[in-house]
Amino acid sequence: MDYSAQRLAPLALGTRREQGNMFLIPDREQPECEHLMKRISSVKKSKDWSYSLIMASLVGAFGSSFLYGYNLSVVNAPFPYIKTFYNDTWERRYGHSIDDSTVMLLWSVTVSIFAIGGLVGTMMVTLIGKVLGRKCMLLVNNAFAILAAVLMACSHEAGSFEILILGRFIMGIDGGIALSVLPMYLNEISPKEIRGSLGQVTAIFICIGVFAGQLLGLPEILGQESLWPYLFGVIVIPAFVQLVSLPFLPESPHYLLFEKHDRDGAEKGNISTFLGKTDVSQEIEEALAANQVQRNIRLVSVCELLTRRSARWQIITVIITMACYQLCGLNAIWFYTNSIFSTAGIPTEKIPYITLSTGGIETLASIFSGLVIERLGRRPLLIGGFVLMALFFGILTVTLTLQDKAPWIPYLSIFCILSIIASFCSGPGGIPFILTGEFFQQSQWPAAFMIAGTVNWLSNFTLGLLFPYIVEGLKTYCFLVFATICILGATYFYFVLPETKNKTYAEISQVFARRNKENLPEEKIEQAGASGQGNRKSELESSFTLDNHIQNKII
Repeated sequence: MDYSAQRLAPLALGTRREQGNMFLIPDREQPECEHLMKRISSVKKSKDWSYSLIMASLVGAFGSSFLYGYNLSVVNAPFPYIKTFYNDTWERRYGHSIDDSTVMLLWSVTVSIFAIGGLVGTMMVTLIGKVLGRKCMLLVNNAFAILAAVLMACSHEAGSFEILILGRFIMGIDGGIALSVLPMYLNEISPKEIRGSLGQVTAIFICIGVFAGQLLGLPEILGQESLWPYLFGVIVIPAFVQLVSLPFLPESPHYLLFEKHDRDGAEKGNISTFLGKTDVSQEIEEALAANQVQRNIRLVSVCELLTRRSARWQIITVIITMACYQLCGLNAIWFYTNSIFSTAGIPTEKIPYITLSTGGIETLASIFSGLVIERLGRRPLLIGGFVLMALFFGILTVTLTLQDKAPWIPYLSIFCILSIIASFCSGPGGIPFILTGEFFQQSQWPAAFMIAGTVNWLSNFTLGLLFPYIVEGLKTYCFLVFATICILGATYFYFVLPETKNKTYAEISQVFARRNKENLPEEKIEQAGASGQGNRKSELESSFTLDNHIQNKII
Protein backbone atom coordinates (compact mmCIF):
# COMPACT_ATOMS: atom_id res chain seq x y z
CA MET A 1 0.00 0.00 0.00
CA ASP A 2 2.79 2.41 0.90
CA TYR A 3 4.58 1.58 -2.33
CA SER A 4 1.57 2.51 -4.47
CA ALA A 5 1.14 5.75 -2.61
CA GLN A 6 4.81 6.58 -3.10
CA ARG A 7 4.53 5.84 -6.81
CA LEU A 8 1.56 8.09 -7.37
CA ALA A 9 2.45 10.95 -5.04
CA PRO A 10 5.36 12.35 -7.08
CA LEU A 11 3.31 11.87 -10.24
CA ALA A 12 0.51 14.06 -8.85
CA LEU A 13 2.53 16.45 -6.74
CA GLY A 14 4.95 18.06 -9.06
CA THR A 15 7.03 15.85 -11.40
CA ARG A 16 4.89 16.93 -14.36
CA ARG A 17 5.95 19.87 -16.46
CA GLU A 18 3.87 22.11 -18.67
CA GLN A 19 4.32 22.38 -22.41
CA GLY A 20 1.58 24.42 -24.05
CA ASN A 21 -1.71 23.03 -22.87
CA MET A 22 -0.42 19.58 -21.98
CA PHE A 23 1.30 18.07 -18.97
CA LEU A 24 4.20 15.85 -19.93
CA ILE A 25 5.58 13.07 -17.76
CA PRO A 26 9.35 12.80 -17.64
CA ASP A 27 10.60 9.95 -19.84
CA ARG A 28 11.86 7.92 -16.87
CA GLU A 29 8.34 7.92 -15.43
CA GLN A 30 6.39 7.11 -18.64
CA PRO A 31 6.37 3.30 -18.19
CA GLU A 32 5.45 3.66 -14.52
CA CYS A 33 2.60 6.06 -15.34
CA GLU A 34 1.23 3.86 -18.13
CA HIS A 35 1.31 0.81 -15.85
CA LEU A 36 -0.51 2.72 -13.13
CA MET A 37 -3.17 4.08 -15.48
CA LYS A 38 -3.86 0.62 -16.87
CA ARG A 39 -4.16 -0.79 -13.38
CA ILE A 40 -6.58 1.95 -12.38
CA SER A 41 -8.74 1.56 -15.46
CA SER A 42 -8.96 -2.19 -14.88
CA VAL A 43 -10.49 -1.80 -11.43
CA LYS A 44 -14.13 -2.84 -11.53
CA LYS A 45 -16.55 -0.17 -10.42
CA SER A 46 -19.18 -1.46 -8.02
CA LYS A 47 -22.75 -0.42 -8.75
CA ASP A 48 -24.22 -2.29 -5.83
CA TRP A 49 -26.25 -0.40 -3.26
CA SER A 50 -24.84 -1.67 0.04
CA TYR A 51 -27.03 -1.85 3.12
CA SER A 52 -25.11 0.95 4.85
CA LEU A 53 -25.32 3.15 1.76
CA ILE A 54 -29.09 2.71 1.61
CA MET A 55 -29.58 3.24 5.35
CA ALA A 56 -27.34 6.30 5.47
CA SER A 57 -29.24 7.94 2.60
CA LEU A 58 -32.70 7.05 3.99
CA VAL A 59 -31.99 8.03 7.59
CA GLY A 60 -30.16 11.18 6.54
CA ALA A 61 -32.96 12.27 4.22
CA PHE A 62 -35.79 11.39 6.63
CA GLY A 63 -34.43 13.69 9.31
CA SER A 64 -33.35 16.40 6.86
CA SER A 65 -34.96 16.96 3.46
CA PHE A 66 -38.20 15.29 4.64
CA LEU A 67 -38.58 18.00 7.28
CA TYR A 68 -37.89 20.70 4.70
CA GLY A 69 -40.68 19.40 2.48
CA TYR A 70 -43.01 18.93 5.43
CA ASN A 71 -42.59 22.54 6.50
CA LEU A 72 -43.30 23.77 2.99
CA SER A 73 -46.80 22.28 2.98
CA VAL A 74 -47.77 22.05 6.66
CA VAL A 75 -48.84 25.71 6.80
CA ASN A 76 -51.55 25.18 4.17
CA ALA A 77 -54.22 23.26 6.11
CA PRO A 78 -54.21 25.29 9.36
CA PHE A 79 -54.16 28.66 7.55
CA PRO A 80 -57.74 29.68 8.56
CA TYR A 81 -57.15 28.55 12.14
CA ILE A 82 -53.85 30.43 12.33
CA LYS A 83 -55.61 33.56 11.06
CA THR A 84 -58.18 33.14 13.83
CA PHE A 85 -55.34 32.63 16.32
CA TYR A 86 -53.70 35.87 15.13
CA ASN A 87 -56.97 37.77 15.45
CA ASP A 88 -57.80 36.40 18.92
CA THR A 89 -54.31 37.18 20.19
CA TRP A 90 -54.42 40.69 18.73
CA GLU A 91 -57.87 41.39 20.19
CA ARG A 92 -56.83 40.11 23.62
CA ARG A 93 -53.78 42.38 23.63
CA TYR A 94 -55.12 45.55 22.04
CA GLY A 95 -58.87 45.32 22.53
CA HIS A 96 -59.83 45.36 18.83
CA SER A 97 -59.76 43.00 15.85
CA ILE A 98 -56.81 42.87 13.51
CA ASP A 99 -57.28 44.41 10.06
CA ASP A 100 -56.91 42.36 6.87
CA SER A 101 -53.67 43.99 5.72
CA THR A 102 -51.97 43.19 9.03
CA VAL A 103 -53.17 39.60 8.86
CA MET A 104 -51.70 39.28 5.36
CA LEU A 105 -48.42 40.77 6.55
CA LEU A 106 -48.20 38.43 9.56
CA TRP A 107 -49.04 35.46 7.38
CA SER A 108 -46.42 36.41 4.78
CA VAL A 109 -43.82 36.79 7.53
CA THR A 110 -44.82 33.40 9.02
CA VAL A 111 -44.34 31.73 5.65
CA SER A 112 -41.22 33.58 4.49
CA ILE A 113 -39.32 33.67 7.82
CA PHE A 114 -38.64 29.99 7.19
CA ALA A 115 -36.38 31.06 4.31
CA ILE A 116 -34.51 33.62 6.43
CA GLY A 117 -33.75 30.86 8.93
CA GLY A 118 -32.60 28.72 6.02
CA LEU A 119 -30.15 31.40 4.94
CA VAL A 120 -28.74 31.57 8.49
CA GLY A 121 -28.44 27.79 8.59
CA THR A 122 -26.59 27.74 5.27
CA MET A 123 -24.02 30.23 6.56
CA MET A 124 -23.53 28.17 9.71
CA VAL A 125 -22.41 25.17 7.65
CA THR A 126 -19.15 26.77 6.54
CA LEU A 127 -18.42 27.99 10.07
CA ILE A 128 -18.77 24.70 11.95
CA GLY A 129 -19.02 22.07 9.22
CA LYS A 130 -15.28 21.40 9.07
CA VAL A 131 -15.11 20.78 12.82
CA LEU A 132 -18.17 18.57 13.14
CA GLY A 133 -18.15 16.74 9.82
CA ARG A 134 -21.12 15.72 7.70
CA LYS A 135 -22.72 13.13 9.97
CA CYS A 136 -22.24 15.03 13.22
CA MET A 137 -23.58 18.18 11.59
CA LEU A 138 -26.78 16.34 10.68
CA LEU A 139 -27.02 15.01 14.23
CA VAL A 140 -26.56 18.42 15.85
CA ASN A 141 -29.10 19.84 13.43
CA ASN A 142 -31.82 17.78 15.11
CA ALA A 143 -31.61 20.10 18.12
CA PHE A 144 -32.97 22.94 15.95
CA ALA A 145 -35.82 20.75 14.71
CA ILE A 146 -36.83 19.64 18.20
CA LEU A 147 -36.64 23.18 19.61
CA ALA A 148 -38.69 24.54 16.71
CA ALA A 149 -41.32 21.82 17.10
CA VAL A 150 -41.74 22.59 20.80
CA LEU A 151 -42.06 26.34 20.20
CA MET A 152 -44.59 26.04 17.37
CA ALA A 153 -46.67 23.41 19.17
CA CYS A 154 -46.85 25.55 22.32
CA SER A 155 -47.51 28.89 20.60
CA HIS A 156 -51.32 28.56 20.76
CA GLU A 157 -51.30 27.59 24.41
CA ALA A 158 -48.94 30.47 25.19
CA GLY A 159 -51.12 32.89 23.25
CA SER A 160 -48.20 34.27 21.26
CA PHE A 161 -47.94 34.32 17.49
CA GLU A 162 -44.36 35.57 17.93
CA ILE A 163 -43.45 32.13 19.28
CA LEU A 164 -44.92 30.50 16.16
CA ILE A 165 -42.91 32.82 13.93
CA LEU A 166 -39.76 32.17 15.98
CA GLY A 167 -40.32 28.44 15.65
CA ARG A 168 -40.63 28.78 11.88
CA PHE A 169 -37.36 30.73 11.84
CA ILE A 170 -35.52 28.04 13.84
CA MET A 171 -37.04 25.37 11.62
CA GLY A 172 -35.61 27.30 8.69
CA ILE A 173 -32.15 27.05 10.25
CA ASP A 174 -32.63 23.29 10.36
CA GLY A 175 -33.62 23.31 6.69
CA GLY A 176 -30.67 25.46 5.67
CA ILE A 177 -28.18 23.13 7.33
CA ALA A 178 -29.96 20.04 6.02
CA LEU A 179 -30.07 21.12 2.37
CA SER A 180 -26.35 22.00 2.45
CA VAL A 181 -24.93 19.08 4.42
CA LEU A 182 -27.14 16.22 3.17
CA PRO A 183 -26.28 16.63 -0.56
CA MET A 184 -22.59 16.85 0.38
CA TYR A 185 -22.86 13.70 2.48
CA LEU A 186 -24.69 11.76 -0.24
CA ASN A 187 -22.29 12.98 -2.93
CA GLU A 188 -19.28 11.87 -0.91
CA ILE A 189 -20.53 8.37 -0.05
CA SER A 190 -21.95 7.45 -3.48
CA PRO A 191 -20.11 5.69 -6.32
CA LYS A 192 -20.03 7.64 -9.57
CA GLU A 193 -22.36 5.18 -11.31
CA ILE A 194 -25.25 5.89 -8.91
CA ARG A 195 -24.33 9.44 -7.92
CA GLY A 196 -27.36 10.90 -9.66
CA SER A 197 -29.83 8.35 -8.34
CA LEU A 198 -28.54 8.66 -4.77
CA GLY A 199 -28.59 12.43 -5.08
CA GLN A 200 -32.27 12.26 -6.00
CA VAL A 201 -32.99 10.86 -2.53
CA THR A 202 -32.91 14.47 -1.31
CA ALA A 203 -35.67 15.48 -3.73
CA ILE A 204 -37.71 12.32 -3.15
CA PHE A 205 -37.87 12.92 0.58
CA ILE A 206 -38.74 16.58 0.07
CA CYS A 207 -41.75 15.37 -1.91
CA ILE A 208 -42.62 12.74 0.69
CA GLY A 209 -42.43 15.45 3.35
CA VAL A 210 -44.80 17.67 1.37
CA PHE A 211 -47.21 14.74 1.02
CA ALA A 212 -46.99 13.96 4.73
CA GLY A 213 -47.79 17.57 5.62
CA GLN A 214 -50.84 17.47 3.38
CA LEU A 215 -51.99 14.09 4.71
CA LEU A 216 -51.72 15.03 8.38
CA GLY A 217 -53.49 18.31 7.60
CA LEU A 218 -56.70 16.55 6.59
CA PRO A 219 -59.72 17.42 8.79
CA GLU A 220 -59.99 13.77 9.84
CA ILE A 221 -56.44 13.81 11.29
CA LEU A 222 -54.83 17.02 12.60
CA GLY A 223 -56.39 19.64 10.34
CA GLN A 224 -58.79 20.81 13.05
CA GLU A 225 -58.94 24.01 15.04
CA SER A 226 -58.11 22.26 18.31
CA LEU A 227 -55.34 20.09 16.86
CA TRP A 228 -53.41 22.32 14.44
CA PRO A 229 -50.51 22.95 16.89
CA TYR A 230 -49.78 19.20 16.79
CA LEU A 231 -49.14 19.50 13.05
CA PHE A 232 -45.97 21.34 13.99
CA GLY A 233 -45.23 19.14 17.00
CA VAL A 234 -44.89 15.92 14.97
CA ILE A 235 -41.65 17.32 13.56
CA VAL A 236 -39.90 15.78 16.57
CA ILE A 237 -40.52 12.25 15.22
CA PRO A 238 -38.20 12.38 12.14
CA ALA A 239 -35.66 14.35 14.18
CA PHE A 240 -35.69 11.72 16.92
CA VAL A 241 -35.41 8.85 14.42
CA GLN A 242 -32.33 10.42 12.87
CA LEU A 243 -30.89 11.25 16.27
CA VAL A 244 -30.96 7.62 17.42
CA SER A 245 -30.11 5.97 14.07
CA LEU A 246 -27.43 8.05 12.40
CA PRO A 247 -24.76 7.52 15.12
CA PHE A 248 -24.58 3.85 14.09
CA LEU A 249 -23.80 4.72 10.48
CA PRO A 250 -20.37 5.77 9.16
CA GLU A 251 -19.09 9.29 8.66
CA SER A 252 -18.20 10.33 5.13
CA PRO A 253 -14.86 8.69 4.20
CA HIS A 254 -14.05 11.74 2.07
CA TYR A 255 -14.36 14.01 5.09
CA LEU A 256 -12.35 11.72 7.38
CA LEU A 257 -9.57 11.15 4.89
CA PHE A 258 -9.16 14.57 3.31
CA GLU A 259 -10.22 17.04 6.00
CA LYS A 260 -9.54 15.21 9.28
CA HIS A 261 -6.69 13.03 7.96
CA ASP A 262 -8.14 10.07 9.87
CA ARG A 263 -6.75 7.30 7.72
CA ASP A 264 -7.77 4.46 10.03
CA GLY A 265 -11.36 5.65 10.32
CA ALA A 266 -11.75 6.11 6.58
CA GLU A 267 -9.95 2.94 5.51
CA LYS A 268 -10.87 0.26 7.99
CA GLY A 269 -14.47 1.12 8.69
CA ASN A 270 -16.19 3.55 6.40
CA ILE A 271 -14.95 2.55 2.95
CA SER A 272 -15.63 -1.14 3.52
CA THR A 273 -18.98 -0.39 5.14
CA PHE A 274 -20.30 1.74 2.28
CA LEU A 275 -18.93 -0.63 -0.39
CA GLY A 276 -20.50 -3.58 1.40
CA LYS A 277 -17.44 -5.84 1.22
CA THR A 278 -14.58 -6.79 3.49
CA ASP A 279 -11.69 -6.80 1.00
CA VAL A 280 -11.03 -3.18 0.15
CA SER A 281 -7.25 -3.39 -0.22
CA GLN A 282 -7.28 -1.96 -3.74
CA GLU A 283 -9.56 0.90 -2.69
CA ILE A 284 -7.34 1.63 0.32
CA GLU A 285 -4.27 1.86 -1.94
CA GLU A 286 -6.01 4.34 -4.17
CA ALA A 287 -7.34 6.29 -1.18
CA LEU A 288 -3.84 6.57 0.26
CA ALA A 289 -2.53 7.87 -3.05
CA ALA A 290 -5.34 10.38 -3.31
CA ASN A 291 -4.70 11.45 0.28
CA GLN A 292 -1.17 12.45 -0.68
CA VAL A 293 -2.69 14.75 -3.30
CA GLN A 294 -5.45 16.19 -1.13
CA ARG A 295 -3.10 17.15 1.69
CA ASN A 296 -1.69 19.82 -0.60
CA ILE A 297 -5.13 21.35 -1.21
CA ARG A 298 -6.79 23.59 1.35
CA LEU A 299 -10.47 24.45 1.57
CA VAL A 300 -11.43 27.38 -0.64
CA SER A 301 -13.33 30.29 0.88
CA VAL A 302 -16.47 31.78 -0.64
CA CYS A 303 -14.65 34.95 -1.70
CA GLU A 304 -11.86 32.95 -3.31
CA LEU A 305 -14.32 30.78 -5.22
CA LEU A 306 -16.30 33.79 -6.44
CA THR A 307 -13.15 35.44 -7.79
CA ARG A 308 -11.67 32.27 -9.30
CA ARG A 309 -11.66 32.44 -13.05
CA SER A 310 -11.70 28.68 -13.54
CA ALA A 311 -15.02 28.42 -11.66
CA ARG A 312 -16.76 31.46 -13.14
CA TRP A 313 -19.34 29.71 -15.33
CA GLN A 314 -19.87 26.91 -12.83
CA ILE A 315 -20.86 29.52 -10.23
CA ILE A 316 -23.11 31.39 -12.67
CA THR A 317 -24.82 28.13 -13.64
CA VAL A 318 -25.34 27.10 -10.01
CA ILE A 319 -26.78 30.53 -9.16
CA ILE A 320 -29.21 30.44 -12.10
CA THR A 321 -30.14 26.82 -11.36
CA MET A 322 -30.95 27.49 -7.70
CA ALA A 323 -32.78 30.73 -8.51
CA CYS A 324 -34.94 28.94 -11.10
CA TYR A 325 -35.50 26.10 -8.63
CA GLN A 326 -37.21 28.51 -6.24
CA LEU A 327 -38.64 31.17 -8.56
CA CYS A 328 -40.20 28.79 -11.10
CA GLY A 329 -43.43 28.91 -9.09
CA LEU A 330 -43.62 25.45 -7.55
CA ASN A 331 -43.17 26.70 -3.99
CA ALA A 332 -45.95 29.18 -4.61
CA ILE A 333 -48.24 26.27 -5.36
CA TRP A 334 -47.04 24.42 -2.25
CA PHE A 335 -47.51 27.44 0.00
CA TYR A 336 -50.85 28.56 -1.40
CA THR A 337 -52.45 25.45 -2.87
CA ASN A 338 -55.72 25.98 -1.02
CA SER A 339 -56.22 29.51 -2.30
CA ILE A 340 -55.31 28.46 -5.85
CA PHE A 341 -57.91 25.68 -5.83
CA SER A 342 -60.43 28.04 -4.30
CA THR A 343 -59.80 30.50 -7.13
CA ALA A 344 -60.28 27.63 -9.57
CA GLY A 345 -63.79 27.16 -8.19
CA ILE A 346 -63.25 23.97 -6.22
CA PRO A 347 -65.68 23.54 -3.27
CA THR A 348 -63.98 24.27 0.05
CA GLU A 349 -64.73 20.83 1.53
CA LYS A 350 -62.98 19.09 -1.39
CA ILE A 351 -59.80 21.19 -1.38
CA PRO A 352 -57.81 19.21 1.26
CA TYR A 353 -58.26 15.97 -0.69
CA ILE A 354 -57.35 17.50 -4.04
CA THR A 355 -54.33 19.10 -2.38
CA LEU A 356 -53.32 15.64 -1.17
CA SER A 357 -53.18 14.47 -4.78
CA THR A 358 -50.47 17.04 -5.52
CA GLY A 359 -48.22 15.47 -2.89
CA GLY A 360 -48.79 12.01 -4.34
CA ILE A 361 -48.03 13.17 -7.88
CA GLU A 362 -44.80 14.90 -6.92
CA THR A 363 -43.62 11.87 -4.94
CA LEU A 364 -44.21 9.54 -7.90
CA ALA A 365 -42.55 11.98 -10.29
CA SER A 366 -39.46 12.35 -8.11
CA ILE A 367 -39.13 8.56 -7.81
CA PHE A 368 -39.42 8.30 -11.61
CA SER A 369 -36.64 10.87 -11.96
CA GLY A 370 -34.43 8.90 -9.59
CA LEU A 371 -34.94 5.77 -11.69
CA VAL A 372 -34.14 7.33 -15.08
CA ILE A 373 -31.59 10.03 -14.28
CA GLU A 374 -28.59 7.78 -14.88
CA ARG A 375 -30.01 6.78 -18.26
CA LEU A 376 -31.38 10.05 -19.58
CA GLY A 377 -28.91 12.36 -17.85
CA ARG A 378 -29.29 15.62 -15.94
CA ARG A 379 -29.53 18.01 -18.87
CA PRO A 380 -32.64 16.69 -20.71
CA LEU A 381 -34.56 16.22 -17.46
CA LEU A 382 -33.77 19.76 -16.31
CA ILE A 383 -34.52 21.47 -19.62
CA GLY A 384 -37.58 19.33 -20.37
CA GLY A 385 -39.01 19.90 -16.91
CA PHE A 386 -38.83 23.70 -17.19
CA VAL A 387 -40.27 23.72 -20.72
CA LEU A 388 -43.25 21.61 -19.64
CA MET A 389 -43.78 23.82 -16.59
CA ALA A 390 -43.90 26.92 -18.79
CA LEU A 391 -46.42 25.24 -21.09
CA PHE A 392 -48.77 24.23 -18.29
CA PHE A 393 -48.41 27.61 -16.55
CA GLY A 394 -49.66 29.19 -19.75
CA ILE A 395 -52.63 26.83 -19.96
CA LEU A 396 -53.36 27.38 -16.26
CA THR A 397 -53.54 31.13 -16.85
CA VAL A 398 -56.12 30.59 -19.58
CA THR A 399 -58.23 28.20 -17.47
CA LEU A 400 -58.22 30.50 -14.45
CA THR A 401 -59.24 33.43 -16.63
CA LEU A 402 -62.09 31.49 -18.26
CA GLN A 403 -63.13 29.37 -15.29
CA ASP A 404 -66.70 30.73 -15.29
CA LYS A 405 -67.31 29.86 -18.94
CA ALA A 406 -67.85 26.12 -18.44
CA PRO A 407 -68.19 23.75 -15.44
CA TRP A 408 -65.30 21.54 -16.57
CA ILE A 409 -62.70 24.31 -16.80
CA PRO A 410 -61.85 24.32 -13.04
CA TYR A 411 -60.95 20.65 -13.33
CA LEU A 412 -58.64 21.46 -16.23
CA SER A 413 -56.96 23.90 -13.84
CA ILE A 414 -56.39 21.03 -11.42
CA PHE A 415 -54.88 18.97 -14.23
CA CYS A 416 -52.51 21.82 -15.07
CA ILE A 417 -51.41 22.15 -11.45
CA LEU A 418 -50.74 18.41 -11.21
CA SER A 419 -48.83 18.53 -14.51
CA ILE A 420 -46.71 21.46 -13.31
CA ILE A 421 -45.82 19.55 -10.15
CA ALA A 422 -44.98 16.38 -12.09
CA SER A 423 -42.82 18.36 -14.55
CA PHE A 424 -40.94 20.02 -11.71
CA CYS A 425 -40.28 16.87 -9.71
CA SER A 426 -39.19 14.85 -12.74
CA GLY A 427 -36.12 17.05 -13.19
CA PRO A 428 -35.78 20.57 -11.73
CA GLY A 429 -36.83 19.39 -8.26
CA GLY A 430 -33.67 17.42 -7.45
CA ILE A 431 -31.01 18.02 -10.07
CA PRO A 432 -29.85 21.45 -8.77
CA PHE A 433 -28.53 19.82 -5.59
CA ILE A 434 -26.68 17.19 -7.64
CA LEU A 435 -25.10 19.71 -10.01
CA THR A 436 -23.62 21.75 -7.17
CA GLY A 437 -21.65 18.71 -6.01
CA GLU A 438 -20.62 17.74 -9.54
CA PHE A 439 -19.38 21.15 -10.70
CA PHE A 440 -16.82 21.55 -7.93
CA GLN A 441 -14.14 19.46 -6.26
CA GLN A 442 -14.16 18.66 -2.55
CA SER A 443 -11.97 21.57 -1.47
CA GLN A 444 -14.59 23.89 -3.02
CA TRP A 445 -17.75 22.09 -1.83
CA PRO A 446 -18.40 24.02 1.42
CA ALA A 447 -18.08 27.37 -0.38
CA ALA A 448 -20.07 26.17 -3.40
CA PHE A 449 -22.92 24.81 -1.29
CA MET A 450 -23.00 28.03 0.71
CA ILE A 451 -23.35 30.07 -2.48
CA ALA A 452 -26.04 27.74 -3.79
CA GLY A 453 -27.83 27.72 -0.44
CA THR A 454 -27.75 31.51 -0.15
CA VAL A 455 -29.34 31.92 -3.57
CA ASN A 456 -31.84 29.18 -2.77
CA TRP A 457 -33.05 30.69 0.49
CA LEU A 458 -33.04 34.32 -0.67
CA SER A 459 -35.15 33.30 -3.66
CA ASN A 460 -37.42 31.30 -1.37
CA PHE A 461 -37.86 34.27 0.96
CA THR A 462 -38.56 36.66 -1.90
CA LEU A 463 -41.21 34.40 -3.38
CA GLY A 464 -42.90 33.65 -0.05
CA LEU A 465 -43.05 37.33 0.86
CA LEU A 466 -44.15 38.74 -2.50
CA PHE A 467 -46.42 36.03 -3.89
CA PRO A 468 -49.62 37.19 -2.11
CA TYR A 469 -49.06 40.70 -3.48
CA ILE A 470 -48.28 39.35 -6.97
CA VAL A 471 -51.57 37.47 -6.91
CA GLU A 472 -53.41 40.54 -5.68
CA GLY A 473 -51.93 42.71 -8.44
CA LEU A 474 -51.93 40.35 -11.43
CA LYS A 475 -54.85 38.09 -10.51
CA THR A 476 -55.04 35.10 -12.89
CA TYR A 477 -52.06 36.37 -14.91
CA CYS A 478 -49.60 35.86 -12.02
CA PHE A 479 -48.45 32.50 -13.35
CA LEU A 480 -47.17 34.09 -16.55
CA VAL A 481 -44.34 35.48 -14.42
CA PHE A 482 -43.30 31.94 -13.50
CA ALA A 483 -43.73 30.72 -17.08
CA THR A 484 -41.30 33.43 -18.20
CA ILE A 485 -38.74 32.38 -15.57
CA CYS A 486 -39.03 28.74 -16.68
CA ILE A 487 -38.48 29.67 -20.34
CA LEU A 488 -35.46 31.82 -19.53
CA GLY A 489 -33.98 29.07 -17.36
CA ALA A 490 -34.51 26.37 -20.00
CA THR A 491 -32.91 28.60 -22.65
CA TYR A 492 -29.84 29.20 -20.50
CA PHE A 493 -29.42 25.50 -19.71
CA TYR A 494 -29.78 24.58 -23.37
CA PHE A 495 -26.85 26.77 -24.39
CA VAL A 496 -24.61 26.50 -21.31
CA LEU A 497 -25.26 23.40 -19.19
CA PRO A 498 -23.10 20.35 -20.06
CA GLU A 499 -24.18 16.81 -19.37
CA THR A 500 -22.45 15.61 -16.18
CA LYS A 501 -23.68 12.01 -16.09
CA ASN A 502 -20.79 9.62 -15.28
CA LYS A 503 -18.24 12.42 -15.68
CA THR A 504 -15.46 13.33 -13.28
CA TYR A 505 -14.79 16.80 -11.97
CA ALA A 506 -11.81 17.07 -14.34
CA GLU A 507 -13.95 16.20 -17.36
CA ILE A 508 -16.66 18.69 -16.36
CA SER A 509 -14.00 21.34 -15.79
CA GLN A 510 -12.65 20.80 -19.29
CA VAL A 511 -16.07 21.63 -20.73
CA PHE A 512 -16.38 24.79 -18.65
CA ALA A 513 -12.75 25.77 -19.32
CA ARG A 514 -13.63 26.89 -22.82
CA ARG A 515 -16.30 29.23 -21.47
CA ASN A 516 -13.96 30.39 -18.71
CA LYS A 517 -11.40 31.15 -21.46
CA GLU A 518 -8.55 29.24 -19.93
CA ASN A 519 -6.49 26.21 -20.75
CA LEU A 520 -6.51 23.24 -18.42
CA PRO A 521 -4.82 23.05 -16.10
CA GLU A 522 -4.14 26.74 -15.43
CA GLU A 523 -5.34 27.75 -12.00
CA LYS A 524 -2.67 27.48 -9.33
CA ILE A 525 -3.07 26.81 -5.66
CA GLU A 526 -1.30 28.68 -2.92
CA GLN A 527 2.43 28.44 -2.25
CA ALA A 528 3.30 25.49 -0.03
CA GLY A 529 4.68 26.85 3.25
CA ALA A 530 6.27 30.15 4.19
CA SER A 531 9.72 29.05 3.05
CA GLY A 532 8.72 29.55 -0.56
CA GLN A 533 9.67 26.01 -1.59
CA GLY A 534 8.40 24.60 -4.88
CA ASN A 535 6.26 26.01 -7.63
CA ARG A 536 2.57 26.65 -7.21
CA LYS A 537 0.63 23.61 -8.39
CA SER A 538 -2.54 23.42 -10.37
CA GLU A 539 -5.58 22.62 -8.28
CA LEU A 540 -7.18 21.09 -11.32
CA GLU A 541 -4.13 18.86 -11.80
CA SER A 542 -4.55 17.59 -8.27
CA SER A 543 -8.25 17.11 -8.76
CA PHE A 544 -7.53 14.99 -11.84
CA THR A 545 -5.58 12.53 -9.75
CA LEU A 546 -8.13 12.70 -6.97
CA ASP A 547 -11.02 12.04 -9.31
CA ASN A 548 -9.37 9.04 -10.91
CA HIS A 549 -8.23 7.44 -7.67
CA ILE A 550 -11.08 7.81 -5.27
CA GLN A 551 -14.20 9.69 -6.35
CA ASN A 552 -14.82 7.44 -9.33
CA LYS A 553 -13.74 4.19 -7.79
CA ILE A 554 -14.48 4.18 -4.11
CA ILE A 555 -17.12 6.47 -2.75
